[in-house]
Amino acid sequence: MLRMKEFYAVLGKHIRYASSKAFFVIKMARGSSIHSDGIKMLSPVEKLETLKAGLDNNTYIDVMLQSLPPSYDPFIINYNMNGLEKSINKLINVLV
Repeated sequence: MLRMKEFYAVLGKHIRYASSKAFFVIKMARGSSIHSDGIKMLSPVEKLETLKAGLDNNTYIDVMLQSLPPSYDPFIINYNMNGLEKSINKLINVLV
């Protein structure tokens, strides 16, 4: 029984690592669909939430904004200066 707990603990760590890596390395390419790239980011976010990775909504939003191409810099400045608080889903919809 202990070996099974250890196995699932290791598996959980691996899934958390893979999900966080997938989330943190996404970079949206210039000219790509923001909507489809944003949707790609939702899958690792949902996995991290399920695993209780300890990341809050602001961290998810920051990473998502950092993944945008430089042409979105004015939007990012506006978003941060005006204190716009949105969920990732709402942010994706605003960006489209």
